[in-house]
Amino acid sequence: MKPLGRLRASEWLLVAYFCYVAVIAPFFPLQHAAAWRPPVVLFLVLALTTAFAYGERHEYPAAFSLARDWLAVTLTLVAYREMDWFSPMERKFLWELRWVGWDRWLLYNAGLQRGIESLGALLPSYLELCYLLVYAVAPAMVAMIYVERRRDVIDRVLFLYLAGTLLAYALFPYFPSDPPRTVFGGSDMPNVMTALRRFNLWIVNGYGIHSSVFPSAHVSSAFSSAWALLYYTPEKRRFGRGMLIYAISVSMATIYGRYHYAADALAGLIISLAAAGFTILAAPRPLRRHDLP
Repeated sequence: MKPLGRLRASEWLLVAYFCYVAVIAPFFPLQHAAAWRPPVVLFLVLALTTAFAYGERHEYPAAFSLARDWLAVTLTLVAYREMDWFSPMERKFLWELRWVGWDRWLLYNAGLQRGIESLGALLPSYLELCYLLVYAVAPAMVAMIYVERRRDVIDRVLFLYLAGTLLAYALFPYFPSDPPRTVFGGSDMPNVMTALRRFNLWIVNGYGIHSSVFPSAHVSSAFSSAWALLYYTPEKRRFGRGMLIYAISVSMATIYGRYHYAADALAGLIISLAAAGFTILAAPRPLRRHDLP
């Protein structure tokens, strides 16, 4: 009997995450219809990753090798949607009442809102565009690795990205919270309304999850991508530096647009740094450069 293909480190991380969700699910008041779903999702993820690994080893190595890159990216979206099952049935707004005071100091006393709106719609539109593009961070990161012909580090890059992103998701059930734009109604909202903002509001109101906003996975994933590109593709840092500037912009966009609290953004940054530190210690940068099939 032929042995199955080995899972990548990033794939084991995904399996561990979905296993974690299946284990904690009974301890949270999930709706009855969702109670059975986490174990099923875990089984499907394990089956998919194993099947793709087997395909790379025994059938079509080049095709399945590339497909595994994108399978990891796709499963990140599954992990995000899964967190919606942990949305609390009763809202107490304990966290939000603490966090909004820090936001108001930052927006008004420190002049963040005034500074962003000083050039009219220019900076608000830029920040809304950054917030919109956060959904493409993982595909863009993988594409950058391909452009640099560094598929030898794709598993490590994905591992760091996933570590920062999934750790944020894993904390959602413990910090049930709603975004400031919904909790506090029209208070502290941007004074500039753009077409991009209307589009972003349509997306988050219709397709966002409602379990938690702390920590900000938008921020943690963007910064994790930046750290991964900076560390694992040191030959050309333009992509990593560009992603870092973008991550900072996303952080500002989440606060200014009232999609997140400043506490969420700060926690997302801290999580990305923790993920980067762990990943770099566990899987240091390769010494040689070579291309995978």
